[in-house]
Amino acid sequence: QVHLVESGGGLVQAGGSLRLSCEASGRTFSSYGIGWFRQAPGKERDFVAAISGGGGTIYYADSVKGRFTISRDNAKNTGYLQMNSLKPEDTAVYYCAAALATISGRYDYWGQGTQVTVSS
Repeated sequence: QVHLVESGGGLVQAGGSLRLSCEASGRTFSSYGIGWFRQAPGKERDFVAAISGGGGTIYYADSVKGRFTISRDNAKNTGYLQMNSLKPEDTAVYYCAAALATISGRYDYWGQGTQVTVSS
């Protein structure tokens, strides 16, 4: 079992930055990958970024490459998503998720989400 809690969302102006955190409990944190997803109103949930358990493999959606950085601190059981140069189209509920097998596959556990709103 894995329990995930996101934090760090909020309201920011376009061009600003936010750092989201995903605090995990349950299974050994370094044993699973972490992904970030987002869902805007009326749209499907989209992949944003993912990082493997040891941090050696990272993926990004094309829409956030060069602006967002995913990382993790296994000693703190916490994953992060640093978001820079934010755009109004980044507005969404952001979710972190745990992948017990591979970060390119199924995500098994999800957090409750944190709202990010970017004003123009």
